[in-house]
Amino acid sequence: MISSIFINLPIADLSRSVTFFTGLGFEFNPQFTSEDTTCMIIGENMFAMLLEEARFEAFVDKPIADSGTTEVLIALMCETAAEVSTMAEKAFALGARRYKEPEDHGFMFSWGFEDLDGHIWELGWMDPSHVM
Repeated sequence: MISSIFINLPIADLSRSVTFFTGLGFEFNPQFTSEDTTCMIIGENMFAMLLEEARFEAFVDKPIADSGTTEVLIALMCETAAEVSTMAEKAFALGARRYKEPEDHGFMFSWGFEDLDGHIWELGWMDPSHVM
């Protein structure tokens, strides 16, 4: 079984991204931080490596997708529907783009944002009694 996950994301400006995600309440691991890279702690054994584009390009042999395309939705589950709303609204206040309206299905609530580099973060909550 997989023991942890590291999502690697290209970013334009490390300082700007750190300011944005710090405003959302995330912390960073200094052991994996340099002048062009940082490790954002999402949760227990869950991390997002934010790498300035030149650094990110050193890891791949294909061009980086431009911010006008979407390759992945990063879905994060929150403990309550209110937490979903609070985090989304903070993201918007910090400059994130609202790419859709919230969706409330009673047992499940979701809302998301596009960060400053065009990555889509989908926030969700699901009533635990509906999960098998």
